[in-house]
Amino acid sequence: VITSMALTKTHAPIAAPPHPTYSLLQVVQDALKEDAGDLGDVTTNATVAPETLAVGTFLAKAPGVVAGLAVVDLVFELVDPAIQVVWTAKDGDAVVAGQQFGQVHGSAASILVAERIALNFMQRMSGIASATADMVTQLVGTGTRVLDTRKTVPGLRMLDKWAVLIGGGCGHRMGLYDMMMIKDNHVTAAGGISPAIARAEQYIADKGLQGLGIEVETRTLQEVKEALQVLASGKAPHVTRLMLDNMTQPDASCVGGVDVTVLAAAVKLVNGAVDTEASGNVVLSTVHTIASTGVTYVSVGSLTHSVKALDISLKIKLLQ
Repeated sequence: VITSMALTKTHAPIAAPPHPTYSLLQVVQDALKEDAGDLGDVTTNATVAPETLAVGTFLAKAPGVVAGLAVVDLVFELVDPAIQVVWTAKDGDAVVAGQQFGQVHGSAASILVAERIALNFMQRMSGIASATADMVTQLVGTGTRVLDTRKTVPGLRMLDKWAVLIGGGCGHRMGLYDMMMIKDNHVTAAGGISPAIARAEQYIADKGLQGLGIEVETRTLQEVKEALQVLASGKAPHVTRLMLDNMTQPDASCVGGVDVTVLAAAVKLVNGAVDTEASGNVVLSTVHTIASTGVTYVSVGSLTHSVKALDISLKIKLLQ
């Protein structure tokens, strides 16, 4: 729910990923309430006359990819519906240091109240989009795609994953509900890969969740072979992807600084039976080499758990 505003405006052409319970409106309202506390903006209330009008200009102070413009719209709408926001860029556009890409017009006090929350959302989302775009650029010509992960800030998952989409990446599962991922701890608890897959398939049958896919994490070539044996038996119709976890090793003597021998062997074993996902040691300097193995996806937790915010400022001038 985003009040009356559509997410897919001309300056926000990439829709937010769906979620059955997430409310962006609530997230932004909570951020504003957290900032206001029980007294509101005491500094602005004390120093800025209510009738003072201003224009604020958004300025990129570093190169990157902008994201979160519709979220900024919502922040200003909730603070003061009379404020006008005008953009000269759109989500996913590259900006350079010193580039102005938007303005807000209206009450100076309202602009100041909204400023920090608007920038917090946009700087984080732009940082994620920028890092994603860098990864995507490294993969041009390989056919491998960048995936996000669930390693997001609690409460900001939809925004973090939206930013990855804006940067040109792909969405992994949104949460625990929209895809099964049988990880190492599930395998241990279930007594092995085969029984874990069997239980997952039985659960899908019992609950009527035929549209639910299953991904199975594998850590060794032996585990890949075991998963493939289950697939070959025809008893795992919902398994659509194998995660090839930590099958690379940092090695300065190798191309890209990473040894992908085991990963390449795993991809060869799978031979297109299902999609493959490489995870672990995926950074900007290694991603092209990892992709050269023919893996379908690379999942990159650092896009959202170690993001560097894009430096953006908002400076105001009084309107006469």
